[in-house]
Amino acid sequence: MKNKKIKEKKGSFPELDLLLVKEDFRKTFSWRIFKIMAEFVEGFEFISKINKKSAAIFGATRFQPDHPDYQKAQKMGRLLAQEGYSVVTGGGPGIMEAANRGASEVGGQSVGINIELPKVQRGNQYVNQSTSFYYFFTRKVMISFSSSVYIFFPGGYGTLDEFFEMVVLLQTQKLSHSVIIIAVGRDYWQPLLNWLEKDVYGKYQAITKKELGLFELVETPEEAITYIKNNKRN
Repeated sequence: MKNKKIKEKKGSFPELDLLLVKEDFRKTFSWRIFKIMAEFVEGFEFISKINKKSAAIFGATRFQPDHPDYQKAQKMGRLLAQEGYSVVTGGGPGIMEAANRGASEVGGQSVGINIELPKVQRGNQYVNQSTSFYYFFTRKVMISFSSSVYIFFPGGYGTLDEFFEMVVLLQTQKLSHSVIIIAVGRDYWQPLLNWLEKDVYGKYQAITKKELGLFELVETPEEAITYIKNNKRN
């Protein structure tokens, strides 16, 4: 007896409908695990080629070349490169571009550790050595291991996220090497410092007084360089 072809409306047999949907293997757990592993392997291989004497710089993506903080970051990148540091950024626009630009202007190693974002062009033209990541957390691990100095200019959620990430890693002694953390710009960072001192430490005792000193606040690139040179941890 020949099998009869029975036409049924979609949805009549939901369990069969699931079988007819072609699974995107890129959304499976196994694929994600292998991609994460690959990013870690490739990432550590990449940062192993960076000068051990390196400084990572963070800040807002929206600042243009005429912005005072862009110009400070450009000078910061230039001064660090002149001191023999590789300058590491997220490889994007704004403060990152400025720092890479300053380093490249004096022939320094200008590194970009990029993130892949939909419909956004992140790369800047002043990077001479770069890699990119799909996952933010793998990228953050690479940045955490890439440098001995971390410098933060004014920025948004991403900058603040990276700032507290590094402060927590230093606080909990989870880093394999000594680092210096510097915040540049009193107008931007001082209110945060006041809140940490008055409320987080003073009112709630959520941190210790010693932990308020995990990072240094400066106003200019020159002050930052002086602090780096005089700091025994570096």
